[in-house]
Amino acid sequence: MTTIEPATAGANLLVVDDEPTVRELLCAALRHAGFTVAAAGTGQEALDRAREVSPDLVLLDVMLPDLDGFEVIRRLRERHHSGPAPHGGHIPVVFLTARDATQDKIEGLVLGGDDYVTKPFDLQELIARIRAVLRRTSGDPTALLRVADLELDPDGVQTTRAGEPIRLSPTEFRLLHYLMTNAGRTVSKQQILGRVWDYDFGGDTGIVDTYISYLRRKIDNGGPKLIHTVHGVGYVLRGPRT
Repeated sequence: MTTIEPATAGANLLVVDDEPTVRELLCAALRHAGFTVAAAGTGQEALDRAREVSPDLVLLDVMLPDLDGFEVIRRLRERHHSGPAPHGGHIPVVFLTARDATQDKIEGLVLGGDDYVTKPFDLQELIARIRAVLRRTSGDPTALLRVADLELDPDGVQTTRAGEPIRLSPTEFRLLHYLMTNAGRTVSKQQILGRVWDYDFGGDTGIVDTYISYLRRKIDNGGPKLIHTVHGVGYVLRGPRT
């Protein structure tokens, strides 16, 4: 029996894969899991369909016959910066591909991908990861966030660790909120730049490193380390491993 989670029930997905058999299998499985599904077989068709159906998430193959998946996500992100778009302009993207090289994964994350799944894949795991991305990107923006003994209250604009209040600047607060919303998931510097600052400083991600160091002095001073560097990619906030 399939359980449909309230946070993701009926979400509108766009499946992009040039292999008809894989595309049909994915569409059938995702519809069975309770999603509304549209499909595309090329990069250009994906861009056209995204404009038509305003998907809540795109499941995107990298190896396409015209535009590859990386170019598709570039154009989706450019569309966000050049004008109005749904979901605050950010359509979540899960890459699905046979290319499992580390550099490909890094490029996908740097370009703003929300997850990266390699073929062959397990359908149940894929569906679980899609739901996890949808929860992260469509959750209640006022909900209390908690990781280990660190708490952030978006509504009251307050942060505590082990019950002790932490004073943060507005930018530090936005940065911590983004990291905690994505707790346990590595986010690239480019993703942080686009979400926290809303513009790209000419592509210079040094400002991200600077503010991460500010946060670390306040968050990781005296307790188990929560903010971790993922070399070559970005940062992840997670609780201590047992």
